Amino acid sequence: MEQTSYFTNIQAISGLISLVICFFVSKKLIFSRLISDKKCQHLVFGSAACVFTLWMFRTGIYDGLNVNFLWLTALSLLLGFRWAIFSATLALLGITVFGKENIDMLGVNFLLGVFAPIAITYGIYSLTFHKLPRHIFTYIFLCAFFPGALAIGLKMLAFSGYFYFDDVYSWQIIENNYLLLTTLMLFPEAMFNGMTITMLIIYKPEWVYTFYDKLYLDK
Repeated sequence: MEQTSYFTNIQAISGLISLVICFFVSKKLIFSRLISDKKCQHLVFGSAACVFTLWMFRTGIYDGLNVNFLWLTALSLLLGFRWAIFSATLALLGITVFGKENIDMLGVNFLLGVFAPIAITYGIYSLTFHKLPRHIFTYIFLCAFFPGALAIGLKMLAFSGYFYFDDVYSWQIIENNYLLLTTLMLFPEAMFNGMTITMLIIYKPEWVYTFYDKLYLDK
C-alpha cells in the first residue's frame, strides 16, 4: 500500500514529540560556541556533512524501506548527546530537502532514526563509564562496536513496526524487503563505528568528547 501525502496520526504525534525533544535539547546547547569556537564549528558542521553524505547513499526497492549506514554511535561519542542530536538533525533536514525523505516522515525519522540510536548509544556509554572498569578496549567494544550494531538493529525493527502499524506496507513486504536485511547490517555498522572511534582516539583523541586519556590510558 502506498503512503498517502497527508500526515497520519502516528506522523503527527511523532512530529509533536520531536519538537518537544528538540526544544529541551536546544535549551542545554550553548550556540554561542558555534560562533566563537572554531573547533566546535568544524566538528559539529563537519560531522553533519559526513552524516548527510553517508545517508544520501541508500538502497531499497520500496519507498521508505531503505537501508543505509547510520554512523550515529560514533557521532554520539564524538560530539556528546546534545550536539550529536543537533548535528544529525541537520543531516536529516538536508536529506529531506534533497528529496531522499518525505517531509511527512520528518517526525518519525527523527524519533526512530536520530534520537533513538543516539539515546541508546549514550545510555550504554554512561552505563559502562560508571559501572565497568575504564579500559580502552571496554570503550571501543562496549561503547562503539556493540552499540553500533544495537542501534541499527533496533532502528530497523522500529521502522518495520511503524510501516506496519501505520498501514504503509503489508508485513510480508516489510519482512522480505527490509527486516530480513537487519542481520546483514549489524556487523558492518558495528565495524564502521568501532573503526571510526579507534582511529579518532589514536590520532585525534582531543576531538572525542567522551574519551579521556587520563581515565582510559594512564593505567
